[in-house]
Amino acid sequence: MPKSKRDRKVSLTRTPRKGLEAKQALIAELRRCVDTYKYIFVFSVANMRNNKLKDVRNAWKHSRIFFGKNKVMMVALGREPSSEYKENLHKVSKHLRGEVGLLFTNRTREEVDEWFSKFKEVDFARAGNKATYAVSLDTGPLEQFPHSMEPQLRQLGLPTALKKGVVTLLSDYEVCKEGDVLTPEQARVLKLFGYEMAEFKVTIKFLWNSETGDFQKLAGDTAEEEEEEDDDDDDDSNED
Repeated sequence: MPKSKRDRKVSLTRTPRKGLEAKQALIAELRRCVDTYKYIFVFSVANMRNNKLKDVRNAWKHSRIFFGKNKVMMVALGREPSSEYKENLHKVSKHLRGEVGLLFTNRTREEVDEWFSKFKEVDFARAGNKATYAVSLDTGPLEQFPHSMEPQLRQLGLPTALKKGVVTLLSDYEVCKEGDVLTPEQARVLKLFGYEMAEFKVTIKFLWNSETGDFQKLAGDTAEEEEEEDDDDDDDSNED
């Protein structure tokens, strides 16, 4: 009689152990980079795309880039002055929220600023992105699509039909207005018609200098500044 899969014994200790070992290895590697490189830059990413970040990594092979695993990075650097690996690294940890990463490098601030200010790549927008301009389609044949695509286009909301085997738009169609938060259907239509609205961009926001321990703000928005002021007030009250 075959054994039921439900009767199989699964060790619950292996996976967490492997996960813990991976975290410990990452912490050790981050700290090694702190000891090796002169600067740490905190950067944020707009319209994250893995293939675009890979291009950045390839261009900066002389340095090290860490992206994701924010909580582990915070542990490695230290969340508080009492637990920080080196002076003022807790200030770096404070900004590891959302789509941000760390660049460990010996390149100067000027070199980093110059390279990243020029690196921008456009891509297709995804659902939830804002339309950067209005797009409308004119009535007429859509010869770029095979006849088999017609049902899919109609499903996306386009007024299409087959005329003599050619996919045809029966009336003018507004895909989006500028500023619209795109739905999955709108994003799909824009991609099918080749409209790229998302810009992959890396913004260098903070700098930590290993030689002096100085932490410096380079870029940020007003809301973030207010948040930082609140955090600084909290730190001051904790020190009293």
